[in-house]
Amino acid sequence: MLLQNAAAALPERPLSISDASAGQRIPFMSTSEQSVASGSSDIWTVQRILQWTAEFLRQKGVESPRVEAELLLAHARGCNRIRLYTDFNEPLSDAHRAQMRELVRRRAAREPLAYLVGAKEFYGRRFRVSPAVLIPRPETENLVDCCLDQIADQTDLHVLEVGAGSGCIAVTLLLQKPTLQMTATELCPEAIQVAAENAEQYGIADRLQLLQGSVLEPVPATEQRYHGLVSNPPYIRDDELAGLAPEVREHEPRLALCSGTDGLDVVRAILQQCPPLLHDGAFLALELDPAQCERVCELAAAAGFTDARILPDNAGLNRIVAATWRA
Repeated sequence: MLLQNAAAALPERPLSISDASAGQRIPFMSTSEQSVASGSSDIWTVQRILQWTAEFLRQKGVESPRVEAELLLAHARGCNRIRLYTDFNEPLSDAHRAQMRELVRRRAAREPLAYLVGAKEFYGRRFRVSPAVLIPRPETENLVDCCLDQIADQTDLHVLEVGAGSGCIAVTLLLQKPTLQMTATELCPEAIQVAAENAEQYGIADRLQLLQGSVLEPVPATEQRYHGLVSNPPYIRDDELAGLAPEVREHEPRLALCSGTDGLDVVRAILQQCPPLLHDGAFLALELDPAQCERVCELAAAAGFTDARILPDNAGLNRIVAATWRA
């Protein structure tokens, strides 16, 4: 168990992983508990808790321990990160210490930070997230950029999205393009609720239609045609799941991650179902694993798309397949 025996104050040496496994407790005691345990008058200030938490998370394998310590403590105190530095010497209340202790315990067990604080930044905006949705990634901002390049200065367009998740893609596109309309499908009803809340938060709910169902099946079979289709579909091979980081493997929704033996089941369904829904000249933009991009270009061409091309992400890795529909 994680740090369960009494510990009075911040250890004189950094707490080691072996210490943690031996049963010491996360030592954010109340002032009275601390005094009884050690006779010490040391106080758990903002600075002290940040230092201890950053070191502890580092030993637990968290990649950005100081940043995450700050985000957790800011969440526990209900303030922004800058406020932590102006309050460096402030002691924490018992309630804030108790909340921080629980957050640190859960993060050390590799529960994702975004789920703990309930939000993730994407394209410079804060989006609500929950365990029902995939946590937005920086690479997906490149997918948004690809769509914005396709839309350019055109007006009165209507774009489809497959897999709304948190709504970060659709909401961002609608905010960047005030005349745009979007329809987004999503299989998970809890995810639709999160997307709807984000749409309401940013005041674009009247331009976003959310439909529950698989891939494009819930889109009505009418004469409505769309000017583009965007998706960050599940694309992980089923046999890859076990090798993913515990934050992903154990906590993010499998439906948003895995897609068959080659990871392309949902992509094939998109390419099969979308042609009757698209205007001539409509764009396609899909985020993928770098190793899948060439194969998806071939699949898109076989489905009737032209000008299939691969675009890199900010790390220079193949990430997006873009193409044009020709009726």
